[in-house]
Amino acid sequence: MPLQLGGSNILDFALHPGWLWRMAQTPRFTFANYTEMEGKSDVISIAARMGQLLDPSLSWRDVEWLRKMWDRPLLIKGILHPEEARRAVALGVDGLIVSNHGGRQLDAAPASFEALPGVLDAVNGKVPVLMDGGIRRGADVVKTLAMGARACLIGRPQLWGLATAGEEGVSWVLGCLRAEIDRTMALCGSERLADVDRSLLFSTALHEVMLKKSRVTEVV
Repeated sequence: MPLQLGGSNILDFALHPGWLWRMAQTPRFTFANYTEMEGKSDVISIAARMGQLLDPSLSWRDVEWLRKMWDRPLLIKGILHPEEARRAVALGVDGLIVSNHGGRQLDAAPASFEALPGVLDAVNGKVPVLMDGGIRRGADVVKTLAMGARACLIGRPQLWGLATAGEEGVSWVLGCLRAEIDRTMALCGSERLADVDRSLLFSTALHEVMLKKSRVTEVV
């Protein structure tokens, strides 16, 4: 930040005249309060302003303060470590969102799906656990629900649909996910989402058991 246009961006625009034309016809949306305060509404200025709003001094004390003044549902996003999950629950949050923020905060952070089991075990059903990051197909949704998450969140897929074809593109993305979830459940023999649990997952332990059984069969 701030965003800068380079030669590759300009070339990419030139190679997609249809997309450029559609974007030219799209009404420009912005953050009205920023425009009123600073008089700028272009995307580069707003992006730079967003970066300035990040506060590195935030801590668990802020969560405690927010919980005391906010009596409605409060969820914390960005949980990856079991100890974080236990601390958040102790402070009275209503739910957790396991997320590595798309890997753009710390590129060596584990994938959300890798961190999910540890968080679920730490929470032990006390609050709902949601997950985002890497959800690209309906099968990804089913895997996450099977692991024990209450729901999945998506960001980039719907934004890709929005950028490509507006509202129709978002509808198409959601329709794809729904159809893929339905197909994956059917192939797993699950009629309802309530039937989706860890028994559907092929674990390393199960693989080792099956290998042992196959060796016994070969010997016999």
